[in-house]
Amino acid sequence: MGANNGKQSGSEDSDLSMRTLSTPSPALILPPRSSPLSPNNLLNGSSTSSSSFTAETIAMVHAPPAGFTHPHRLPRHPRDQQGAPIDILPDHNFLQIFTHLPTNQLCRCARVCRRWYNLVWDPRLWRTIRLTGDVLHVDRALRVLTRRLCQDTPNVCLTLETVVTNGCRRLTDRGLYTVAQCCPELRRLELAGCYNVSNEAVFEVVSRCPNLEYLDVSGCSKVTCISLTREASLKLAPMHGQQISIRYLDMTDCFALEDEGLHTIAAHCPMLMHLYLRRCVRLTDEGLRCLVLYCPAIRELSVSDCRFISDFGLREIAKLEGCLRYLSIAHCGRVTDVGVRYVAKYCSRLRYLNARGCEGLTDHGLEHLAKCCPKLKSLDIGKCPLVSDAGLELLALNCFNLKRLSLKSCESISGRGLQVVAANCFDLQLLNVQDCEVSLESLHFVKRHCKRCVIEHTNPAFF
Repeated sequence: MGANNGKQSGSEDSDLSMRTLSTPSPALILPPRSSPLSPNNLLNGSSTSSSSFTAETIAMVHAPPAGFTHPHRLPRHPRDQQGAPIDILPDHNFLQIFTHLPTNQLCRCARVCRRWYNLVWDPRLWRTIRLTGDVLHVDRALRVLTRRLCQDTPNVCLTLETVVTNGCRRLTDRGLYTVAQCCPELRRLELAGCYNVSNEAVFEVVSRCPNLEYLDVSGCSKVTCISLTREASLKLAPMHGQQISIRYLDMTDCFALEDEGLHTIAAHCPMLMHLYLRRCVRLTDEGLRCLVLYCPAIRELSVSDCRFISDFGLREIAKLEGCLRYLSIAHCGRVTDVGVRYVAKYCSRLRYLNARGCEGLTDHGLEHLAKCCPKLKSLDIGKCPLVSDAGLELLALNCFNLKRLSLKSCESISGRGLQVVAANCFDLQLLNVQDCEVSLESLHFVKRHCKRCVIEHTNPAFF
């Protein structure tokens, strides 16, 4: 479920609040006057989309009055006295429809009539809150929504498991403190692009939500670590060893993350399985050493664009052995065949490798991959000028399950290597040969042998 907002109008919050005092439901987004609320409008898709709202987003929850009247409702035509056709649907059908509505539309439905108000606040519809947009007063929206959801269970919301606020630049620590205090059953939190969030609020959430497994703080430049608060550490240390249950962590574009912060993350999150550190440019091989030491179960790891990562770091990553399935070392310019050989030798169950821009990779590195990782399904070696047809032939003769192959801007690749790939990898689904000197005949050969393959190319004669 999600909520989009429109442009911010010039009116003040207080004026908008006065207009909604007679509404029987949460007015997270006030609809335009020209679009009256009705069951047919809302469920037939004729209501104004959330992205076109001109009223400023507000967050208020009101109990339904004894006699329901809507301030913007038009006079009924005599033939409408029997009610809208949709009113004959039973409650369980309404609930099924409401499960597909984003948060803002769900709140609008609560303003239609008393029956819809009662249905909208069914706890089964509030396992997820999704709020997005630059103008949205997300702190206030979270406070009001959680307060309403806590009415039956004072101070805590036991149904809410997912909160998504991606792109809400106005989200601050205050909004996260609300989530931490009211949502102890939270399992998934997405904060991508919320750059006003700091360490303290994130620590509060992971400390108060022991079931949190999925955390996305990509683009949160103020977040430099994931850890328990000091109070939680002192309380939990004797019993739980200060462990956090997070299994998925995305810290892409957290530029301030350093080895010390990664060390703390690894020590507190030993159950990590999916970790993405793209463009965390301050990390070095030492940080990877600490990571592998505390988190031996990592299946997916990305250190793309971490320019200080070298072959020594890949040697540490290789200690993950059979657990590792996905590895991205794109644009790690210090990586060579030596590091790739370590990974290939010990991580034989590797399925995905992104080594784009690793200019030190040659055919020798591909040879180790081909012989040690026969179950490889996806390989990106674009912009690796030292990879040639000889390496491709070795790859094709050993990795028959290859489905995706990117050779973009590989200067030494010609049609001969591609033909060997096409003749052996029948399940190939995507081939990128953009900016490669590949003949038209070779492209047609690939198309004949790999019927389902999508070929990305820059040859204007091939279509």
